[in-house]
Amino acid sequence: MTTRAGFIALIGEPNAGKSTLLNRMVGAKVSIVTHKVQTTRARIRGVAMEGQSQLVFVDTPGLFQPRRRLDRAMVAAAWGGAADADVVILLIEANRGITEGVERILEGLADIGKGRKVALAINKIDRVDAPVLLGLSKEINDRFNFVETFMISAERGHGVDTLRQWLAAELPESPWLYPEDQIADLPMRMIAAEMTREKLILRLHQELPYQLTVETENWEERKDGSARVDQLIYVVRDGHKGIVLGNKGETIKSVSKAAREELEEFLGRKVHLFLQVKVRPNWLDEAERYSEMGLEFKDGNV
Repeated sequence: MTTRAGFIALIGEPNAGKSTLLNRMVGAKVSIVTHKVQTTRARIRGVAMEGQSQLVFVDTPGLFQPRRRLDRAMVAAAWGGAADADVVILLIEANRGITEGVERILEGLADIGKGRKVALAINKIDRVDAPVLLGLSKEINDRFNFVETFMISAERGHGVDTLRQWLAAELPESPWLYPEDQIADLPMRMIAAEMTREKLILRLHQELPYQLTVETENWEERKDGSARVDQLIYVVRDGHKGIVLGNKGETIKSVSKAAREELEEFLGRKVHLFLQVKVRPNWLDEAERYSEMGLEFKDGNV
């Protein structure tokens, strides 16, 4: 039997549904999904099997207009993921159409898209009528020569199987790149940190959007089969520490409980999760924090 394997980059604006699509393709939660934009900081690889093909998904940070060092590093990671891939999928939202952000991505694709297959996936198709959808598909295909166009709803699963089958056939012949039962190449420490960060973003809403990061400081396997996980939450100001802790520690307790339960479900065993909040005013300018997030510090240079 001929085996195929290769890298597939999902690119698009923040909140286009890339993480939701990745999780749907892989069949497990490997990328953080929230209603906040720019939540995916590192290129997270999820691995899916389709027949004799191994699909390795690179979920990139959303492409947007960068303003700070962290933004620039994230955008560089996104384009880097696309440049390294065998197939690129541009994901756009049916209900938003061709925005300024999509225009900028199309310009970037003119360069990155040379010599590789670039397909279009129009997501959230349940939010618009068929004539609007067809008009959008024609307009964007007139702007760039996509090899295929897929109409999908990543959240509901519509059209996702068709996209996965197409990808399986398009990848180069190759031995599999990962063990068959592996679903992500991120170390568990980073996946655990991402789970906690997602819970913080969901709980804190607009109060602390991006000025915090989570690191797994220690991971201890216990004799009874459980794991002790110690994590640090870095914030930039004392006032932020109070927000994360909440009144009488209510916020941090709720975040810890939600993150622990999800981690236990993911690992299939008991987890003892301990969270600590530290004020670190300059974490956004520390190279070590970037490598913990899987980003290149130098990519943030002006």
